[in-house]
Amino acid sequence: MQLISQIDKNNLPQHIAIIMDGNGRWAKQRGKLRIFGHQNGVNAVRETVTTAAELGVKVLTLYAFSTENWNRPKREVDMLMSLLVNSLKKELKLFTKNNISLRTIGNIQSLPKKAQKELNEVIDKTKNNTHLILNLALSYSSKEEIVNAVKNISKKIVNNQLSVEEIDENIINNHLYTRNLPNVDLVIRTSGEKRISNFLLWQIAYAELYFTKVFWPDFNKEEFYKAIIDYQQRERRFGKTSDQLKNDE
Repeated sequence: MQLISQIDKNNLPQHIAIIMDGNGRWAKQRGKLRIFGHQNGVNAVRETVTTAAELGVKVLTLYAFSTENWNRPKREVDMLMSLLVNSLKKELKLFTKNNISLRTIGNIQSLPKKAQKELNEVIDKTKNNTHLILNLALSYSSKEEIVNAVKNISKKIVNNQLSVEEIDENIINNHLYTRNLPNVDLVIRTSGEKRISNFLLWQIAYAELYFTKVFWPDFNKEEFYKAIIDYQQRERRFGKTSDQLKNDE
């Protein structure tokens, strides 16, 4: 039985976030440099994005580069930035064909100018696409995002644009990088690690977590299907009991 036939298209997660982990270890197993793993990881990105679009997922957020990743060896960081630029140039046709809109979250100003330029060009060329939002987390830190939100809200209070009493979840949501996007329904992490790594801490408050031992370069359509099927087998209670959910039906 094909995995795709087990997926309920009426119960898809609206927003899927993926921590793409294991490129370096995948390469090491093959006696290669870490960059070899990153290069092959691009293929997994392409297949995952295409599969998400085919299924009808609305938002896909990929943890591409964290603020902590700047601490890696300079040679690896430089290669990652070069890979980002080259990949964006190559994938524009894919985005156009699949009606995908590219967006970014994170401290984009800290990226090399060439990467910023390429990002902005692809974002502009795909801004009117409506089928899938592909959200790249680049130079991203969830703690930094929340700190920035607090600072911006505080400035509005000081300038009498907002009162303390008005602050609620919606106000905070509207000051995050992900404003105007739904909260995350499903988080997928590859490589067997079981942690969140400073990723969308606010947005995943009620997300389902799926961990797989598969290294990112080996993550493909079938592995993506497995994550969706696992998600659909869970009961999402949001603090309620199972009996309450049944009564709400």
